[in-house]
Amino acid sequence: DFFIPAFQCPHRVQRIGTLGDGGKWVCGMERIVKKEKCVIYSVGINGESSFEAALLQRAQGCEVWGYDFSVNSFGPEIETVPDLKRRSHFHSWALGGEDQHAETDNPKMYTLQTLMQMNGHDFIDILKIDIEGAEFESLAALIQSYASTTPDTPTVLPFGQLQIEIHARHGQEHFAEFSNWWATLERAGLRPFWTEPNLVYVNLVRGVGPELAEYSFINIRGDHALISDTF
Repeated sequence: DFFIPAFQCPHRVQRIGTLGDGGKWVCGMERIVKKEKCVIYSVGINGESSFEAALLQRAQGCEVWGYDFSVNSFGPEIETVPDLKRRSHFHSWALGGEDQHAETDNPKMYTLQTLMQMNGHDFIDILKIDIEGAEFESLAALIQSYASTTPDTPTVLPFGQLQIEIHARHGQEHFAEFSNWWATLERAGLRPFWTEPNLVYVNLVRGVGPELAEYSFINIRGDHALISDTF
């Protein structure tokens, strides 16, 4: 009740991917499909790629970069379809708050900023993150790396929208920490436009509350297809 999606996406909102765990709510898909080139980053695959596959099927100009140290590839939804596999790129790496990818590091960890530099990207159209609780440190580090050094200049993040599964922890002692993290996202220009509790998890682990929730955020800053008519 404290962290509701109070912002409205200025375009159509659609659920992309399978029902239940795997699908995500996306803003302005009709604009993304018109782009000649678009970039999707998916962090946290876990063998299920219906969301990424549906995006590639609908948006022929898109390519997806996937990262998950716990698996060796995208799910069969991409790996068994030649056209989709051709437009996908996967590494068994982790997303983290700092770079730790020496030869002895296992798993190898990269910041989002480093991954974008390696891939030659300056903007991500859709960023999906599902990394089992590591989203707090990773996003905080990402925002800090792009924070403006000028007081009157706002922070502009390098992606159009964010689909993220949040792994909340119950208890009053965690509320202030989570609230501060949420405020950091909003100060950086992210606005929640949709949420969906992960009821699959609730049903599998009987007796627990909805600790996992899917949130979708739009970036209200910068110059991109969701907030500008020049695309």
